[in-house]
Amino acid sequence: MRIACGMDTRVRLGAATAVAALLALTAAPPSTAAARPAPAWHSCVRDAQDTAGQELDKAGARCAEVKVPLDHTRPGGPSLTVAVARIRATDTAHRIGALVVNEGGPADPVIDYLLDRRAALGDLAARYDLVGVDPRFAGRNSPIDCRWPTSTYFRGAGEDRAGFDRMTAFQRDLAAKCRRNAAALLPYASTRNAARDLDVVRTALGERKISYLGISYGTYLGEVYTAMFPARTDRMVLDGVHEPGHLAPWAEYGTEEVNENALRHWARWAAPRDAAYGLGTTADAVLATVDRIRTTAARRPFTVGTYRIDEHVLPVLVYGVLGDDLARSDADIAVMVGTLKRAAETGHAEPDPGLAEMLPGLFTGQYGAYGSTQTAYLCADTPGPRDPEVYRRAVERSRPAHPLFGPVLNDITPCPFWPAPRERATAVDNDVPALMVNATGDPRVPYTEALAMHAKWPSSRLITVKDSYRHAVYGLSYGSACVNGAVNAYLADGRLPGADLTCPAARDDVPSTRPVRQVP
Repeated sequence: MRIACGMDTRVRLGAATAVAALLALTAAPPSTAAARPAPAWHSCVRDAQDTAGQELDKAGARCAEVKVPLDHTRPGGPSLTVAVARIRATDTAHRIGALVVNEGGPADPVIDYLLDRRAALGDLAARYDLVGVDPRFAGRNSPIDCRWPTSTYFRGAGEDRAGFDRMTAFQRDLAAKCRRNAAALLPYASTRNAARDLDVVRTALGERKISYLGISYGTYLGEVYTAMFPARTDRMVLDGVHEPGHLAPWAEYGTEEVNENALRHWARWAAPRDAAYGLGTTADAVLATVDRIRTTAARRPFTVGTYRIDEHVLPVLVYGVLGDDLARSDADIAVMVGTLKRAAETGHAEPDPGLAEMLPGLFTGQYGAYGSTQTAYLCADTPGPRDPEVYRRAVERSRPAHPLFGPVLNDITPCPFWPAPRERATAVDNDVPALMVNATGDPRVPYTEALAMHAKWPSSRLITVKDSYRHAVYGLSYGSACVNGAVNAYLADGRLPGADLTCPAARDDVPSTRPVRQVP
């Protein structure tokens, strides 16, 4: 997903802190990537509670740790390891190669969800070595842990200057915690370093080239990798396509309208179900309910369970649930909004299951190491302006037209108070064959970004999923047979479609069987 901001409750984090990670660094002898030894493969099970590892073992996966330099400009200096899992091809006579997966985030874990991607490949899985690489400091690797009291920096700016000033102080404090608790690691979390690690893994696997499936922010990693190592990719699938120029000046800038479109799409679903959810009988009425909750949270904060919902938190909750575009998710959103409505009207409500999962991430350090690591990547890749007033002016420009999403998508981040990046952002200007996928209503990565990236790479093809508000389309969780079939056909034979394709939206959890329509 695009910038989950610590809201992804699937995340499993290792217990080691960033300090422990630093202590574990060992001096690596001067060497080139080609000279590194082959990985020592072993069981993927870490302990008795590691159900993901147990399932990986059952599927024939083996795991390893690949040593990489902490600082790739100093290959003989300190090193760390990145966790790798591989499920070997079983149809060795027709083996295609290695398919490496990245789930985005940035810093989302990959290994624990590798079997989901294998299932989407269907029979094709037998022809690939499917490889999951947890990016440095993420997933099964030792994290950057700033010891935050929250799992995400993401907050709304509030309704006035005082609210913005509170959030500036909040973000400054988060950055200070990272400087205090993880300063030695912060300079080395970046997509450029993750791309370098990926190439070390490629060498360790003995592959001349790799195929690649990147989801959301993982598309950016794939773009950076091809720019840095243009001759080392085979088949590339980019799902939820970032255009690097649109990641600046900060990651969520300018996405208010696409999020409002996704929210209105959900409101159109909820309106005919007013008898079940009581949110309004028209889309406008449902949106008016959401707006009343927003204004109440700003004027008179309320509680859900033990958590205080105010002007800074409320927009994050609404933003965090968009991007799935299936009936089951629409129902979950309706339940959540109903809970918030009751709390706004009465002052308190008990959390529904969705809020019970989301709220601890906002108010506790439950996934604080994940949030710390994700922020380190973002501040290296898209540091944004250093002057807090730039963010305040952006909030005020956006607020009149976008009162819900403007203050949260333009709000200040910890990056103005972060150490300056060690490297410039990668210029992604090489043209490589790639199959790109994007929904027209994607609220995380606007469709315009996919169009821009497609235009920059003329040898690419774009699958457009029309009238869909889904972020990241390929796979079984969304259930588009049209998309899955086109992606798997490309991965099978390496031939891009002769023209761009259009697929229909998959709704109501029923996979689409309508044919692909070619776009002239």
